Amino acid sequence: MRFSTPQDELRAQKDANDLERLGYAQELLRSIGGFSNFAISFSIISILTGAVTLFGYGLTMGGPLEMTLGWPLATAGTLLVTLSMAELCSALPTSGGMYHWSAELGGPTWAWFTAWLNIVGLITAIAGIDYGCAEFLVPMLGLGSKSSTILIVYGLLLLSHALINHYGIRWVAYLNDFSVAVHILGVALLIGALWLFAPKQPLSFLLRATSSSSMHAPYSWLFLLGLLQAQWTYTGFDASAHVAEETVDPRRRAPWGMVTSVVVSGFFGYLLVLSLAWVIPDIARIVNAKDAEGHPIPAVLAIVEGTLGGGVGRAVLVLTVVAMWFCGLSTVTSLSRTIYAFARDKGLPLAALWSRINPRHHTPAAAIWLSVALALAAMIYSGSYSVVTSISVVGFYLSYIIPVYLGWRRKTEWAQKRGPWHLGNNSNWINVLAVLWTLLICILMVMPPNTRAGLGIGVVLLVLFALHKLTGTHEIRKPFWP
Repeated sequence: MRFSTPQDELRAQKDANDLERLGYAQELLRSIGGFSNFAISFSIISILTGAVTLFGYGLTMGGPLEMTLGWPLATAGTLLVTLSMAELCSALPTSGGMYHWSAELGGPTWAWFTAWLNIVGLITAIAGIDYGCAEFLVPMLGLGSKSSTILIVYGLLLLSHALINHYGIRWVAYLNDFSVAVHILGVALLIGALWLFAPKQPLSFLLRATSSSSMHAPYSWLFLLGLLQAQWTYTGFDASAHVAEETVDPRRRAPWGMVTSVVVSGFFGYLLVLSLAWVIPDIARIVNAKDAEGHPIPAVLAIVEGTLGGGVGRAVLVLTVVAMWFCGLSTVTSLSRTIYAFARDKGLPLAALWSRINPRHHTPAAAIWLSVALALAAMIYSGSYSVVTSISVVGFYLSYIIPVYLGWRRKTEWAQKRGPWHLGNNSNWINVLAVLWTLLICILMVMPPNTRAGLGIGVVLLVLFALHKLTGTHEIRKPFWP
């Protein structure tokens, strides 16, 4: 086992002892530093995935104003949730993250639902990320835009992520570190090319409140529905907590990893969506763009190729596709650790299988392959990108806010047991605003045109209630506070 410094090696041993006091043995390889912890959440947020793949949806719903106002609004709301989660992560830095916090603050039933909702969010996130990557990759490779071809490429992307995760966390950490450079470079090149070479609209164009949606509703409502673009981008930052047992000094580094990933993504993502909106030649032409065979093409691809030319546009978008691939890789890591941790506490059927660690690579191999299999099934079943992303947002944010609500409700009982990273006297009001923001987002994500997402998450909740009743008392271990 190699560490960046002797101090990190000593710290890792202390962290292993700390984990043992929480009731768990150190089975996973603890070698992730602070930057790598940040990198995994930053890679899953992936502004070159969420902001790009759903740019057309946001533009259709709210026009340029969706980019100008919607992005910072979603960033502020997400930061409230992230800050609230970060202080819980500092107190209980374990794989599985949120469900351990819910177990401590509300008991095993709360923990069971938190874990399953997070798993649903992660499964649909992988489906949305890799399918979106396939949608960009297939036309770029000249393979047409048939849904069957996209699905085959989607399966191959899942396979690549499973193989790399299977063979070791070090490979994942190295690639995620490189992913940060790819994301920043990709955003910088795309923005620079648009600023230098693309014809631009007047700045007042960025404040245009228009909608191309076929829905008959007030603009304010369509604008709120368009927040799915930004809110889908801001999912998965909890990965920093999921790899806490593989992070050196997780009580400090994991909370900072979550918060920093949202702040950095918010800044660069805002520059990106504003730049793309600024050079839109014609909104109607972009949202209705089709290829030579009549298949819809992503709005960003239409903007870049229409303003920079096919060759330059495709060269810039290669980095976008690479960034999406990194995003999918990190999300598989996050889901597999959640499944591993939940199975370790006997919260899943066949728990002994999913909690098994590969003795050679020190990875939860069975959980990794289960993760990609479920993601493949989710996309085949849903058949819609906006539906799967909406389910993902709702699943994620419900799992985020349950422990935040429980922590707020019992703040006086555990305030003295917080870790070194906490919100101090600001904790209560930040928690309350985080809960309110999450409730708003969850309602918006299941409204038309995403009613299938509402039906889907409703079915998920009913199935979870039925499973909970049928499977009896769950044996989720309640961690001990240090």
